[in-house]
This record gives sequence, C-alpha cells and structure tokens, in this order.
Amino acid sequence: MFEEYDDYRKQIREFGLKEFTDEVAAKYDRGEEYPDYLRKKSLSLGIVDMQNPAKILIAIEELCRIDAGLGISVTTPYFGAEVLMLFGNDKQKEFLNDVYSGKYVLGLGVTEASGGSDVAHIKTTATKKGDKYILNGSKMFITNGAIADYLVVLARTSDEDKPHHGLSTFLLNTKLNGFKANKLTGKLGVRATNTAELTFDNIELSSEDLIGEEGKGFYYIMTFFNISRIYVAAQGLGIAEGAFDKILEYVKANEIKDENTMFEIADVATRIEATKELTYNAASYLFKFEPRPQLTSMAKAYAGETAVYASEKAMEILGANSLEENVERIFRNAKIMEIWEGTSEVEKLVISRFILKGE
Repeated sequence: MFEEYDDYRKQIREFGLKEFTDEVAAKYDRGEEYPDYLRKKSLSLGIVDMQNPAKILIAIEELCRIDAGLGISVTTPYFGAEVLMLFGNDKQKEFLNDVYSGKYVLGLGVTEASGGSDVAHIKTTATKKGDKYILNGSKMFITNGAIADYLVVLARTSDEDKPHHGLSTFLLNTKLNGFKANKLTGKLGVRATNTAELTFDNIELSSEDLIGEEGKGFYYIMTFFNISRIYVAAQGLGIAEGAFDKILEYVKANEIKDENTMFEIADVATRIEATKELTYNAASYLFKFEPRPQLTSMAKAYAGETAVYASEKAMEILGANSLEENVERIFRNAKIMEIWEGTSEVEKLVISRFILKGE
C-alpha cells in the first residue's frame, strides 16, 4: 500500500534501526524522560515530514515497530497542528511553520480527569470579559503537556442546552501566568513520551488566541480525532509488527515447529494484515479529503486490539524469554492503543451509529 513511498519507508526504518537501539529505548523507558535529541535529529535529517500525511503514517508505523515509546515521542511534537491548519486564522497558520521546523513543541489539551472520552462534558471554562477570555480548569493525561511551548485547548465558552454546543478552541502559550504542568510518571507504557496534568488559573487569552469560531470547538476536535485516529491505528499496527518480529526471530532461532505455535503465528499474521488493510484503506479516503469516520474508527479499534493480541502472543510464545526488556516493553506499550484517542468501546459506538444511519 502507498507503494510510491517505498523508498521513504526504507529510509525511515533505517533511521529507526540506527537510532532506536535497545540501549536507547531502555534508557528512556526506565528514566521516563523525553528524548528531545531524537526529535531534533529527525528534523535536522528531514526524516519526519509532518506536512505530508502519507509520510507521517508510514513514519509512525515503522518507528513504532522498532519502539513505540521513542517512535511516538518523535512524531507527536506537532500534536494538534491539524486544528490550526484547518480552522486557524492566517497568523495561526503561519505559526505552524515554526512548529513544523521544530522551533516550538505543540500539544492538545482536551481530556479531563472527570471527562475521559466524554469530550462534550468538559469543565474547563474560558469566560469572555471584554476582548479577553479568562481560562480556568484542568486537563489530564496530556501528551507533551510539560514540554509544549503551545497548546490547543478546548474550553467551554457558553452554557447551552446541548453539551457539545458552547465549546471553543484556543491556542495557549504555556509561558503565560497561571499555567502549570505536572509531569506524570509511573505509566504502564510509552514512558519516553511526556504526559502531564495541566492547570489553568485565571489565564488571560486574547480574542486572537481563539481558533476558528466561538462555539464550534467540539466539531473542530471531532474533525481532528478523525485524522489522529488514523495515526493511532498506525501506532497499533507498528507495535503488532514489532511483536511479530520478536515471535519470528525466536521461533526461527529455536527451530520451533509444533502445530499450536504455527496456528498462533498464522493468527497474528492474519490480524496484522487485516489491520494494515483497514488502516491504509481508511487513510486513502482521509488523504483525498473524503473521510469515512466509520472506517477510521474500525482501523483504530482493530489496530489497538491487534497490538495487544500480538504482544500477548509474543509473551506466551517466548515464555521466560519474554521477560527480556525489549519484549516486555512491547507488551506494556500496547495497552494504551485501546485507550487514547477514543477507547475501543467509543470507536465501536461510532461504527455502529454510522452503520445504522446507512453510511
């Protein structure tokens, strides 16, 4: 799929194999530190092109195949950029050039401790006072939260009968007074990524910080999720392929030929192939500006489940050898694929609703 990018796929994999050694992956997993030097190196080499969606998809898959913690760290400093690209004003779109060049790290502030997948019921508010908005509230589990220079933040700007109305998006400079980020540690997996709890205490935002129209934030974020879920599907696909690599390496090295193991190899390979077809098919519609949300949700949900399934099979087949750090880390990294950017249950609700509407 996307055969015209075969040379790029080889290039990004070579970069990952060279830079994402077991020693580097273990170091940043144990230390729970963000590998900023890898972000800068990928930019200096031009290896990560965040303005080409197909290359983003391929880079995520291939880098997560080697190590998801490092792969996600290198490909998420631009998280939320699509909101600005699609709905931002001219100044905000121009600002994206500094994000893509690596001058600034961007993040997306949507999830809250009490909201989870229920985006419409967030409690963070942006109260309008004259030509200002006063931001108050908190966010939880925010990727890049403690390292971001700017954040795309979703907040309630008015009370409406329907909870998904009255939400707006803002571009927040994290240097503003009243902003605080508390880095979260002790995560199960993807520990090299930076995750934080954020608090907003009477932060003054100008009307120029508003992204798009007031009250349209929910729809902007849903549009963004329909894009980002494709990339999360690629994360899950990469993790599954990485787990399968470990299975094949072990089985071949030990000349294992029992039928049960052969059946399990076939099952993992089949799920990976189905995940790849779903992911790239959904992406093909999205990249033609003809998104099919049900396909996107199918890809994201199935990829997450495949990542978990493949990593579990790797642990089972390798037995005691699966306790090696570079194998058990794959297992730990897989679980988040079923949770972020919409849990598998949320994705299945989206799928069923579109099917019942006849779409």
